[in-house]
Amino acid sequence: MARKAAAAEVITLDDGLWERVMEATHGAVAPCFQCGVCTATCPWGLLQEEPVNVRRLMHRAQIGIEQEDGAMWWCTTCRACEELCPRGVPIADVMLALRDLAWKDGGVPKGVSSVMWAMYWDGNPWRRPPTQRTGWSKGVDVPRFSPACDVLFYVGCTPSYDSRSQKVARALARIFGEAGVTFGTLGEREPCCGDAAYGLGQHDYLRQIIEANTRLFAEEGVSTLVTTSPHCYDMFANHYAKDSGLKPLHYTQYLATLIDEGKLRFERPFEATLTFHDPCYLGRANGVYDEPRAVLSAIPGVTLVEMQRSRADALCCGGGGGRMWIDTKAGERFADLRVADVAETGADILVTACPHCIACLEDSLKMAGSAVRVMDVAEVVAEALDVGGAS
Repeated sequence: MARKAAAAEVITLDDGLWERVMEATHGAVAPCFQCGVCTATCPWGLLQEEPVNVRRLMHRAQIGIEQEDGAMWWCTTCRACEELCPRGVPIADVMLALRDLAWKDGGVPKGVSSVMWAMYWDGNPWRRPPTQRTGWSKGVDVPRFSPACDVLFYVGCTPSYDSRSQKVARALARIFGEAGVTFGTLGEREPCCGDAAYGLGQHDYLRQIIEANTRLFAEEGVSTLVTTSPHCYDMFANHYAKDSGLKPLHYTQYLATLIDEGKLRFERPFEATLTFHDPCYLGRANGVYDEPRAVLSAIPGVTLVEMQRSRADALCCGGGGGRMWIDTKAGERFADLRVADVAETGADILVTACPHCIACLEDSLKMAGSAVRVMDVAEVVAEALDVGGAS
């Protein structure tokens, strides 16, 4: 009996799998020396008695053992683990590479494939037709982009179709008009940036999206583009070819520049105590921490207070890495923990700069019965300028 039990525990190493993992990760998994900091840092450990064992996942990938518990799909790619990794391992990239292999092997979670089909047929993960892509602009003068414009306003899928995030897009359009910016959008021709395919690991399809979008932007004469979402900014800044001719900016970076240049001025006070939640794809992924705070601090009457976990230590909302398209049970949401962080500051308004963060944080604050209001930086700016930030 003892021999049988021992035999059942034998693990077979797969050299072929090891080679595939090394190729898919470009060798990034190799430097991991199993210190366990990643597992200790992963925010899932704050919600689950048994945290996602990132170290075990990395070790299995290193030596060519099949992943068994689907842990790679829990990762929000928040990159908190990478901040403390002593070997500088790009752990989120490893997770995404493993997901890419899972697609090739037919091992993706239920429902994920339908997101890709929605992108293929409708050009967005929201399963909405391209003819509705400009619905967000109702009541706002939004011109069609031409090469004579200062910037292309890249709205993005979520602000185009999600009713809550549409308010942010309208606020930005009004702010650009107030600052005298000549801007335009691509209207119904605006494509999906590919973030959902990236986060869910469907990288073969992602390459097709990037190639098609690069051609489209070249045809339209796009140079500088300003995005609503940090996820779109990250895609254009880090996953499109550096010689594509694109100069992407997140809108908080652009607004900070407009303020510095004197093109955006605040004459009336916005009396409120605010705390800012750093989106993972704006902060840890791209190092944009100061610009959103600079924009908020430029508004008279604003008192800006920091949560204990902020900047590089900020807690993920839970919506990154494709998790917006994978159901997360109530009680297992990072945003629930953020409610307590906000309460400690005494802030009236929780401000962020990401459509996914808004959705996750608003849900958790409502479930907690909190009176704290969630606003995007653009909405705060629009209200301070009195250009219709609430509509």
